Amino acid sequence: MTDSADIRFLLTIQQSGSLIAAARKLGLTPSAVSQRLLQLEKKLGTRLADRTARKLIFTDEGMLLCLRGSELIQQFDTLLEELRIHHGGLVGTLKVNAPLGFGRRYIAPVIADFQRENPDVDVALTLSDQPLTEAADRFDVVVHIGELRASNLVGHAIAPNARFVCASPAFVKRFGNPKTPDDLARLPCIVLRENNEDVSLWHFRKGKISRSIRVASKLSCNDGDVIRHWACEGRGIILRSEWDVADDIRRGTLVSLLPAWKAPDANVIALTHNRSGLPRRTRDFMQYLQARFRPLPPWRV
Repeated sequence: MTDSADIRFLLTIQQSGSLIAAARKLGLTPSAVSQRLLQLEKKLGTRLADRTARKLIFTDEGMLLCLRGSELIQQFDTLLEELRIHHGGLVGTLKVNAPLGFGRRYIAPVIADFQRENPDVDVALTLSDQPLTEAADRFDVVVHIGELRASNLVGHAIAPNARFVCASPAFVKRFGNPKTPDDLARLPCIVLRENNEDVSLWHFRKGKISRSIRVASKLSCNDGDVIRHWACEGRGIILRSEWDVADDIRRGTLVSLLPAWKAPDANVIALTHNRSGLPRRTRDFMQYLQARFRPLPPWRV
C-alpha cells in the first residue's frame, strides 16, 4: 500500500504532463523522478504510466490511483485543516483563477483583504483570458463570467452582470445610431477574444423576437481593457459586460446603443469542486467573495 506522499507525487506528475515538467515543479532531476516512479510501481506491483521521450500516458491503474487518490488527499487535507483550525484561524493554500480584467479590478482586492484577515492562508491568484481552458483541478476556485458549458464543477452565484452594446459619442455622431441589430453588420465593431467562443456572432432579444448578427471586426484583442479604450477613442462598437463599461456610460465617454434590444446576461459565478468536501478555507473564501458583491455589485451602486 502506498502513502499520501506517493499519491501527491503521482498527482504532480499527472498535473505536469511530463516527467521533465514534474521534475521542475518538485525541484528534482528528471532521472530522480523517473526512478521514484519506478519504485512506486514496484511497490504496487503494477505499471502506472507508459513513458516515452516525448509523452507520458497513464495506464488504467494509474488513472484509477490518481482519481481515487485525489479524493483521499482532499479528505486527508480537510481533516488536518479542521484539526488545526481548533488551535487558531484558517490555514493552507487557496488557488484562485479569474478572468484578466475582472480579476485585476475586482477579485485581486478581495483576495488581498481575505489574506490579510487570514494571515496563515497562502493565496495564489492566476489571471487568464481563458480560465475555463485551464486544468480545473489545479484550482480551488475558478471565477467565470457568462454562460457555463457542461462542467463537473459546482457553480456559486456571485453577482448579476448585464451586457451592453456601446460606442463613443464621436462614433455615433460620425456613423449614426443603429436602430436594429441588423445595422451592426454594416458598422465597424471591435471584438473580445475569450474562452474560444464565436466572438463575432452577437445575439439579441426583444420580447419574443431574437436576432443573431455576424459583425465585421478589423480590431480584436484578448484584453477587455484594450477594446474598451478603443471604443472610447471612437474606433468601433463593442459588446461588453456591465462591470467594465458602467463607469464610462455614467461619464458619457461611452453611449449604450439599441436600448430596446437585450444581449444575454453574463452573470458572475464562482466554480468549485464538490460542495460537501470543500476545505474550510475555500468555503469561507466563497462566503467572503459573495458578501463583497451584495446587496449590489459595485458597478450598480
